[in-house]
Amino acid sequence: MGLQKVLVVGGATFDALIHLPVLPGPLPQTIHSCGFHETVGSTGAGKALNLSRLGLETTLHALIGADDYGERIRAALQVPNLHFRYDIDPQGTERHINLMDGAGRRISIFATRSSEEPRLDLAKFQPLIQESDLVVLNIIGYTKRLIPLCRQYAKPVWTDLHDWDGRDPFHQAYLDAAAYIFMSSDNLPDYRAVMAELIGRGKRLVVCTHGREGATAATAVGEWLEIPIIPAYRMVDANGAGDSFMAGFIYGHLRGYALKKCLGLATLCAGLCITVSELAYPGLSPALLEAAYREHYGAES
Repeated sequence: MGLQKVLVVGGATFDALIHLPVLPGPLPQTIHSCGFHETVGSTGAGKALNLSRLGLETTLHALIGADDYGERIRAALQVPNLHFRYDIDPQGTERHINLMDGAGRRISIFATRSSEEPRLDLAKFQPLIQESDLVVLNIIGYTKRLIPLCRQYAKPVWTDLHDWDGRDPFHQAYLDAAAYIFMSSDNLPDYRAVMAELIGRGKRLVVCTHGREGATAATAVGEWLEIPIIPAYRMVDANGAGDSFMAGFIYGHLRGYALKKCLGLATLCAGLCITVSELAYPGLSPALLEAAYREHYGAES
């Protein structure tokens, strides 16, 4: 079966999602009707919920407040295979307001922010890292402090750079630490050159997603693969699709599947996610994902 324990560090919020036909322009206005939904959000929760539903023993660490929103996050993360570890942030639970349009585009507003330098007992992370087969470090400020422990225990680091522009120095620590890098091409018009440069720096895998245009992957052994989206999945809410994509890929990777199948599973996982207003498709399971793969891609591994 392969590796089975994943540690995800950073990223649990409580979000308000507002669905509009089109994103509002920069003018004073009143919008009288919209879709509205509140749910747990952020990149760590999204990855952890998908990974746990795919049968991987998943630990998520995040910051939450000693408030009602923190309690709602705790309740939402009480699911099989998911172990939620947290520290209390004196600034309270981070909250986002996400404006979403019918094409899946998003404007994210940080209504509150978590602490940049929270007080943490790093010793408690040692067993979590030591027992995990891979570590996902999300680009949440405090997670950088765990990079030395990942190196100490020789754990492969995966990271998600989201809409990195290829220059922002905030991402440098993650670029240096991670052997497996995911990102989007939103701010990278020359994304293939950036991917090639990262592979040249010794990265084992670089994956760049393009929204409705699919994704591109490159590996250290010279593979380059493109994969389109599956248009059969009807868009309801694109929030969390990137995290679902990465979780589906990790699931395939830990099962020892070839790059092509890992990309297909990732695409399917993201496709299922956009059909619901949650971070992970409620019925997601290994059996469902494998059956969907056979339906859309055939039986090859």
